[in-house]
Amino acid sequence: MSGLNGAAIFVVQTLGSLYLLVVLLRFILQLVRANFYNPICQFIVKATQTLLKPMRRVIPSIFGLDMSSLVLAILVQMVVFAIVLTLSYIPFNILGLLLWSIIGVTALFLKVFFFAMIISVILSWVAPGSTSPGAELVNQITEPALAPFRRFLPNLGGLDISPILAFMVIQLIQSYVIPPLAMYVGMPPELFGLI
Repeated sequence: MSGLNGAAIFVVQTLGSLYLLVVLLRFILQLVRANFYNPICQFIVKATQTLLKPMRRVIPSIFGLDMSSLVLAILVQMVVFAIVLTLSYIPFNILGLLLWSIIGVTALFLKVFFFAMIISVILSWVAPGSTSPGAELVNQITEPALAPFRRFLPNLGGLDISPILAFMVIQLIQSYVIPPLAMYVGMPPELFGLI
């Protein structure tokens, strides 16, 4: 691979990953019923509306899930992977690209919740009760994910250990489910660093 190709891959990977994150956040905001009057949510809506508006005409919501933003996330991941593989002179087919992209989006979905929980824990120590737009959004993302763990964890007198259990579950999936699944469907090693 030439230095020019390497630079192009870096640019595509960086910009593509940033937009993919924004699109996936749009899906997550709908999923957790976030406050769309939040300035951060408003930015995410504006950044994704151009592509999502026409897609919504043909892709309906299913069980309240914003399928158009999920499909867009997978398509963005497919484009990024396709460009990276093309610049790396690695052959691929559409079915493989679709499967690898679904895995990539799933891995990013888990990372969003993982880092949101880390931020939530830190905020609970340094700025408990913060009502800033960022803190509000982080809490709206993490609360639905932590609620199932809180249902069966004992009350420890105000000490919330649900994030620890959630971290463990996410890490187990990221370490022992995602990589074997990626290898099983033949994901090229060049894409492993992107998930």
